[in-house]
Amino acid sequence: MNRYTLAGIIAVVTLILDQATKVAIREKMTLWTSEVIIPGLFNLVHVVNKGAAFGFLNSADISWQRNFFIIVTVVALGAIAMLLRSVEERDKFQIVGLGLVLGGAVGNLIDRILYHEVTDFLDFYFGTHHWPAFNIADIAICMGAFAMIISFYKNK
Repeated sequence: MNRYTLAGIIAVVTLILDQATKVAIREKMTLWTSEVIIPGLFNLVHVVNKGAAFGFLNSADISWQRNFFIIVTVVALGAIAMLLRSVEERDKFQIVGLGLVLGGAVGNLIDRILYHEVTDFLDFYFGTHHWPAFNIADIAICMGAFAMIISFYKNK
């Protein structure tokens, strides 16, 4: 399987999982509600984020962040395409990583374009210490970045 096919399949599967889970949350849960799944560890929540990871620029009084993040994502997609073109076929960590980042970036981009905000729903915590809520796209982006770091380390 060539690098474009592998990265494309991973991106499409990631995108489908991301959008399907977000649709389910939007349809089944009222905004700003929470459902305990594992007490003291994990909740399903329905929250939205106009900013980026960990609430960066997530403020109702900032009117330009949607356009800013759309532009940044489109630039990132171009960078991913350039990296994918230059990666060697045998470098599976890099190809898989790029596919995951691509799928996650497109998943959150769709939310920004259609809803003007990103739906988040996974809430992990310990006691009163909560990790910021996130979604499948965010997981894919982080896993993809980690795979790319492994690739860079292996290939020095």
